[in-house]
Amino acid sequence: MALESNERPDKPITKFESMLKTDDVYFFDAEDFEDIVHHYLNHGKISLAKKGIKIGLQQHPGSIELKLLQVEVMVFENQTEKAEALLDELQLLDHQNEEIYIQRANIYSKQDNHEGAVELLQRALSITTDSFDIYSLLGMEYLFMDNFKKAKESFMKCVEFDEQDYSSLYNVIYCFEFLEDYDGAIIYLNKYLENNPYCEVAWHQLGKQYFYKEMYTEALSAFDFAIISDDSFIGAYFEKGKVLEKLGRHKEAIENYETTISIEDPTSHAFLRIGKCYEKLKDTEMAKYYFYQTVHEDPLLDKGWLAITNLYFNIRDF
Repeated sequence: MALESNERPDKPITKFESMLKTDDVYFFDAEDFEDIVHHYLNHGKISLAKKGIKIGLQQHPGSIELKLLQVEVMVFENQTEKAEALLDELQLLDHQNEEIYIQRANIYSKQDNHEGAVELLQRALSITTDSFDIYSLLGMEYLFMDNFKKAKESFMKCVEFDEQDYSSLYNVIYCFEFLEDYDGAIIYLNKYLENNPYCEVAWHQLGKQYFYKEMYTEALSAFDFAIISDDSFIGAYFEKGKVLEKLGRHKEAIENYETTISIEDPTSHAFLRIGKCYEKLKDTEMAKYYFYQTVHEDPLLDKGWLAITNLYFNIRDF
């Protein structure tokens, strides 16, 4: 028996899962089915997503959006021939649907035809007003092609749409770094921070650019601002410790590395840096303690074993 959605006040996901456990059949709007399938795809629950698509198409056999989600699952499962055949059918029904071109681009990308994928994504851009996701996909295709200039431009578009899209922000900076354009990255991040002065991610990335250019005073200030913006941001403490080491302020560096350990579980890299600082301070026993902590935390870290070897070599304990 089909039940109208307003007879069950629960959220669509809860209601759908309840339906799967019983013999009842509940009615959902096509949009509800889309939300249900997106939810399961986002959580990697492909079998439940496929059930949602199957039941959704039984109730809404003409839904192009549900069929496009079916294509997405087919592509994920490498059923590219079936996916292309269904896309051919959908394109006859709605040749102005940008999602059709996006899914074709996904197929091309999986086949390592990244130039073809870019052409299709550009076509999708020409027929849509919602281009955020397409620019993100374009950026990834350009990365596959090692076209870091175009990738950078695409990810910049994503950040323009959503300044909180830190994944794209990281990708922008990654492109700057690969191009060794540290000055360009600094200019870009400073401009970004004018509008987002409390963005710990941007301050952290800015500090790293200054570090690459050996502008240690500026790097230290940037990491301090990152910590002010988020006093639990481990990456900023760790990078600040590295700057303090460069400035010869080893006791302060140790304090920052110890802060990372106090916030989250200790890491072998933090132990190693602390050991290196004690070594610089001529405190052999403490250095030895932290080097052994390093290899206890990660027995496969070669730098830890080399640090122990060098320490014994330097004190002539062959």
